[in-house]
Amino acid sequence: MSTPRRALVVVDVQQEYFDGPLQVQHPPREESLAHVVRAMDLAQEHDIPVVVVQHEYPEGAPVFAVGSAGWALHPEVEARLDPSWKRATKQNGSVFAGTDVAAWLAGQGVDTVTIVGFMTNNCDIATAVEAEGLGLAAEVLSDATGAIHLANEQGQVSAETLHETLMVLLHSNFAAVATTHAWAHAVRAGEALPKNDLGTSATQGRAAFSG
Repeated sequence: MSTPRRALVVVDVQQEYFDGPLQVQHPPREESLAHVVRAMDLAQEHDIPVVVVQHEYPEGAPVFAVGSAGWALHPEVEARLDPSWKRATKQNGSVFAGTDVAAWLAGQGVDTVTIVGFMTNNCDIATAVEAEGLGLAAEVLSDATGAIHLANEQGQVSAETLHETLMVLLHSNFAAVATTHAWAHAVRAGEALPKNDLGTSATQGRAAFSG
């Protein structure tokens, strides 16, 4: 297997997820942040291209209003920004929708995107799914992402259940899911992360719930 040409995609690590109504609940946001920062530092050490994405709505919007406290990147991310990194703003879930991120990655010869940041249940899954259509392999770092509690007319789900369920879903088809520690080992070894597939996941799932 050839060595992946990775890019680290840091999705919306903004104050809205720490101090605003969209506070990440699982994994604990400060723990997730620590793993995001570790991944950024490792990318810098290994000359991995980095994309830092910021969600942005017009002034006066209830969340992510440009220039607002919630719109700002977390200081730990802001402090690590490098001029060689790609900066992008978006108004959709996927980092590719309405941006030039895909074109920039192509210019860097990237074939694999490693997704960290927030939220598992929105922008991370949207980005991983769209990567497939762009011909990019996707990796999601389970401990460098995070979800929120959700409730609406269809029911309610805790952040922990939501996050863990989406990790299983992503690993079954759309992305190789791993911890930041496992990803660091793969980066140092120049290897791809192991990935499951839908058929195998379905067979294992049937066996797990058959008795």
